[in-house]
Amino acid sequence: MARIAGITLPPEKRIEIGLTYIYGIGRSKAAKILDEARIDKNKKVKDLTEDEVNKIRQIIEKREKIEGELRKEVSADIKRLIDIGCYRGLRHKRNLPVRGQRTKTNARSRKGPRGHTIKKLKEKKA
Repeated sequence: MARIAGITLPPEKRIEIGLTYIYGIGRSKAAKILDEARIDKNKKVKDLTEDEVNKIRQIIEKREKIEGELRKEVSADIKRLIDIGCYRGLRHKRNLPVRGQRTKTNARSRKGPRGHTIKKLKEKKA
């Protein structure tokens, strides 16, 4: 059972996929890390030796910002945008899409469930 950066990697997955369970590491970063550590990408997490896990851990600590540190940085960036009052900050504050998407239709995951005001009006009339 491999633990890297406080995250337990799933033992049945390939190491390339298992590394993506760490916040801040995607498929491409995982591939680069494994190339640098000279570890086969198709190897399962449970088949890794302690030496290989330590190699991966050292490379990640040396080069990457991950987990808590990265989350703090992202939230600080969003807070800065809100504080200076720029357009992107206002969109974050109002919980609306930030990157120019349409909101007349769509954007339900960001805006939340519909109001259903028409349905409520029909119930009041009846």
